Amino acid sequence: MAVWVRKKMPGLIRFFALALFLLGTLVPFYWMFVTSLKTRQEIYGSTLTLWPQKLTWDNYAKTFQDSDFLQYFMNSAMVSLVSGLLVVIVSILGGYALARYQFRGKGLFLLVFLATQMIPIMVLLVPLYIVFGELNLLDKLASLIITYTAINIPFCLITMSGFFQRIPVALEEAAMVDGCSRFRTVVQIILPIMLPGIVASFVFAFTAAWNDLFFGVMFTVSEDMKTVPVGLNGFIQKFDVNWGEMSAAGMLSLIPVAILFAFVQRYIVSGLTQGAVKG
Repeated sequence: MAVWVRKKMPGLIRFFALALFLLGTLVPFYWMFVTSLKTRQEIYGSTLTLWPQKLTWDNYAKTFQDSDFLQYFMNSAMVSLVSGLLVVIVSILGGYALARYQFRGKGLFLLVFLATQMIPIMVLLVPLYIVFGELNLLDKLASLIITYTAINIPFCLITMSGFFQRIPVALEEAAMVDGCSRFRTVVQIILPIMLPGIVASFVFAFTAAWNDLFFGVMFTVSEDMKTVPVGLNGFIQKFDVNWGEMSAAGMLSLIPVAILFAFVQRYIVSGLTQGAVKG
């Protein structure tokens, strides 16, 4: 019995540690979902309930009736998709150059890119605000797209460079010997192998743009230009917080990110270069 316990103990410890981590991760989402289904009286009641006494979907209906949540949703989708695609395109081009070419100042270039990740976001606010003001881009989605693209490129570019370095150069050389140009080799052979890395980089950039509140609050004013985080912040009023509608809107805003992460999990499990090179 003692031998069995000693053998199973590490596995049991890992199981309980993961179970506690999973519980701590899911509880906030569960509570937000439950709150979105409660009436206002129950939310502000003195008795704590783990499940709604009276199930209601009114908070979801009021989210669309009392606010421009659909417009916020479309704005966030536009900003996140465009900035995510731009980040992926630039990261593919820059990552390939860093992985395959040797040039003077390459080490310094990487150091500068890494250093940009250490700059506090708030330091960028005033310069960006002045620049966008001069370009007449304030209170426009273009300002958010430019900002999120510039902020997310360094991390994704360096990550993409690491993915390219894992792919053997011999694979490209073999294709070019058969008559493929470098561009055709990259597009038809390398990028399909790079699909997990491309998807992961896109989801990182998409999620960062989708969840950002700071720049959304600073660069947008009108209701037509607000994104989902800014819209959720609007449920916090001067003397009250509309927890029911905020929770409903929060649950709805999780749907795109949840779908994307479902796809990411599928691609990440697959090997990057499995079966690409024989022998």
